[in-house]
Amino acid sequence: MNSNDMANALLQACQKRGIMLATAESCTGGMIIAALTDIAGSSAVVDRGFITYSNEAKMDMLGVSAATLDAHGAVSRETAIEMAKGALARSRAGLTLAVTGIAGPGGGSAEKPVGLVWFGVGIDGETVTAEHKLFADKGRDFIRQETVRHALELGLRALGQR
Repeated sequence: MNSNDMANALLQACQKRGIMLATAESCTGGMIIAALTDIAGSSAVVDRGFITYSNEAKMDMLGVSAATLDAHGAVSRETAIEMAKGALARSRAGLTLAVTGIAGPGGGSAEKPVGLVWFGVGIDGETVTAEHKLFADKGRDFIRQETVRHALELGLRALGQR
């Protein structure tokens, strides 16, 4: 299933459950919300997208704590969880997808290499979950596209559609 089909399936799953969706994006810079809003009729379930590229934006827009960013960094399980929680708290969404990662070509380290992305998934009333993927370093575009695809897949999985 390509990203467009996955985005369409996610919108349908949200509509079926009667919930809105929001994203909290760092390394994708809005690509997930764009994939969703490219589809006609998406306004029935898409509430908003938070583009929080800087640490300041993560704190201001999503309530990610400075202590979390200092202790774990922007690309971490803890930050992804706080991003997803913040998006739930600051929107009308029942499902939130959060991503924070290193798309490259620079910015990586031995502990956090280029291609590392943390994903947070929040469903209203449930525990926010997080997982990470290490995508092959095949360029910034590849990493960002794969991040969008995986985030959509996680949304479908969270709603029991995969």
